[in-house]
This record gives sequence, structure tokens and C-alpha cells, in this order.
Amino acid sequence: MLNFSVRGLIACVMVTIASAPVPAQPVDAEAVTGIDLPEALTRTLDRNPTLRARGFEVAAAEGRLQQSTFRPSPKLNVALEDVLGTDQFRGMHSTEATVTLGWILERGVRERIVDAARADAGVSAAEVEIARLDVVAETARRYIESLLFQARYRNAETGVMRAQEAVEAVRRRVEASRAPEAELARAEAELARAELRQEDYEHELLSAYHRLSAQWGLTEPDFTAVAGGLADMPPLEPFESLLARIERNPDIAAFVSQARLAEAELNLARARSRPSWEVSGGLRRLQHSGDWSLVGGLTVPLRMGNRNQGRIAETRATLAQVEAAEEAARVRIETGLFVLYQELKHNIELAARLETDVAPKFETALADMRRAFELGRSSYLEFRAVQTELLDVAYEILDAHADAYLLAIEIERLTGESLSPPTISE
Repeated sequence: MLNFSVRGLIACVMVTIASAPVPAQPVDAEAVTGIDLPEALTRTLDRNPTLRARGFEVAAAEGRLQQSTFRPSPKLNVALEDVLGTDQFRGMHSTEATVTLGWILERGVRERIVDAARADAGVSAAEVEIARLDVVAETARRYIESLLFQARYRNAETGVMRAQEAVEAVRRRVEASRAPEAELARAEAELARAELRQEDYEHELLSAYHRLSAQWGLTEPDFTAVAGGLADMPPLEPFESLLARIERNPDIAAFVSQARLAEAELNLARARSRPSWEVSGGLRRLQHSGDWSLVGGLTVPLRMGNRNQGRIAETRATLAQVEAAEEAARVRIETGLFVLYQELKHNIELAARLETDVAPKFETALADMRRAFELGRSSYLEFRAVQTELLDVAYEILDAHADAYLLAIEIERLTGESLSPPTISE
């Protein structure tokens, strides 16, 4: 089951299908195999090669944790005395046999070993969670990239159609001796450039599909389109609300896990500074009398100073290093969040201005210029310039929308909690 953070990131970039998937190139409708973002993310979490490899790290850590719970096994000791001597000790007549069992008293060390292993498992789980979120975010980015190139391909198709219209209009003027042949040659050259641009985006789109399918281990995509399109902009929340969610960042959680591990290892080092004792007990048989007696022993290592001082100093330094790194990460994350927020805000404003103030004026200008061109009141260069400017604005709007979604993904990755789900539609 997906955890909260992964579900949040999925919700942040969820796709709403408002129209049929658009293929990379003209094909039969029945041949189109589309994929939407939820399916892409599910495939990624199930099949991503990196995540599969990282999953074994958690299994290994859990194995170490299980192993840490086993205490040292007792020792069976058999001792024979007065064996194979001379005279009265000849043979086995005077043999004394002693059988004892020994146990090691770890004096709290085992509990510290288990605590350290448990903290190590927590670090592994946190690192795998970071990897999961990174992979999910990368899949979302590649999905947005595929949507972007699909839209660019459609814009390029529009550019080709407009270039074809311009060629036909110029040809009519040339045939009517109202324009020189050079204008027709120029229009045909512009058409060829538009077709090359379309071909370029076709290749880019196919590459984007391959990069997306690689997220779940496929070298050849099993789809020919991604569902949806770039339209609405992500919502812009107050910066203070986003800043308050920094604690949900998985990198911060990883530092917390690393700090716990360092503390556990420090406690273990301190516990190991106290030497373990060994106790034993058993039976002794006196061969010459046939009697039995109890024996016992206690082994206490002599403490010649703290021989674990170096390890304690090392773990203290590691703990201080983790705490310093966490503080540095917080500064980096908060600064990154501010920068991303400003960029997202700019892209939202940019797209709004382009859509309301720029594109409509160019559309009006193009309609007027087309009529003037058909009436012979404007040149081909003037007409073609407005066509190109309007198409460029369409690309700028598209890029602003795509950049906004990519920025929203990065903000979600930093905050660890989803923004309100944006609508990605036609």
C-alpha cells in the first residue's frame, strides 16, 4: 500500500482525462494505446528496477535486526584431570571429570545492540522511502514531459497547416501576377522548416515515451500516447502554509532516523565499555571415591581503563555531524522552497498574461493581416510574421503551464504533502 507521502505526490499531479489520448503521429484510433498518470505511477512502484534493488536493503536491515536479538549461546565445557599418569594415577583410575555450562552476562549490551539494529532498520526504511518519492516524482516529471511534447507536436501540426495555407495564398497571388516568384519560394521554404520542426518534435516525443517507460523497466514503450493535456495551472497556496509542512520532508525524517541510529550506537559503545562477565556451573565426579560435587565459577575481566573511548568519541562526533547536517538541510530546503514558490508564482502570472493580454491580440492581428494579404494590402513577410508570432505565443503558454506543473511537483517533494490536485486536461 502506498504511504501518505507517496499518495500525496500522486495526488499533486493527478491527471483528469478530458479528451481522448493524442498519439505521437497519425495512426488508426484502434491502434492507439494510451496510459494515464495513475497507471504510470503504479507501474513504477511495482516494477522500477532501482526500487526493487533498494527493497533488499530493508530486508537486509530487518535480517540484522532479527539476528541482533539472539544472545550468545551457552558453552559446554568438559575437563578431565589426573588421566594417564603413573603409579596410582595410571590409566583412568584416579580421573576427575568436570562438566560445566557457561553463560555470558552482557550487562545491558544486548539491549543496546537491538536498539542499534532497530535504528539501522529505520534508517534503511527512511532511505528507501526517499528513493520511492524520488522515483515517483521523476515518473511524474517524465509524464509531464510526454504531455508537453504531445502538445508541442500538435502546435507544430498547426504551424504546418498555416504554412500550407500561406503557400496556397502566395501561389494564387503569383499566378495572378500580383506577387513575385521569390515570395512563393520563400513560403515553400517556410513550409519545409515547419515540417522539419514537426518531425523534430515527433522524435522528441518518442524519446519522452521511452524515458517514461524506463521508469518501470521497459526499454520499449507499450503505449502510443499519454492521457490528458496541459491546461489549468496548479493552485497557489500561501507560502507560510507550505513552509509549515517542511517537517514532512522525507529527507528531514531520514536525518531523524540517522540521529536515532547515532544515539543508539553511542549507547552501545558506552555499554561495551563495561566488560561482560562469564558465569559457569556444573558437576565434578571423583573417580577414586565415586562421589559427585557441584562446581561454579565467575570470570570478570579486569578493567584497565576505558578501552572503548575511541568508539565513544567516534559516535559522539557522528551524532554531532548528523545534527549539523540536518540544520544545513533545513536551510537548503527552506531556501529551495522559497525559490520554487517564486518561480511557480511567476509562471502562473506569465501564463495568465499571455493567455489574456497577448494571444487574443495576436489572433485579432492575424485575422486582420490575413484579410489584408488576400486583398493585396500587405506583404507575405508581414502576414507570415504575425503567423509566427502567434505560434510562438502558443509555445510560450504551453511551456509556462508545463513549468508550473514541474515546479508543483518539486514543491510537493519538498513539503512531503500534496497541494490541491491540479487538473491536467485538454
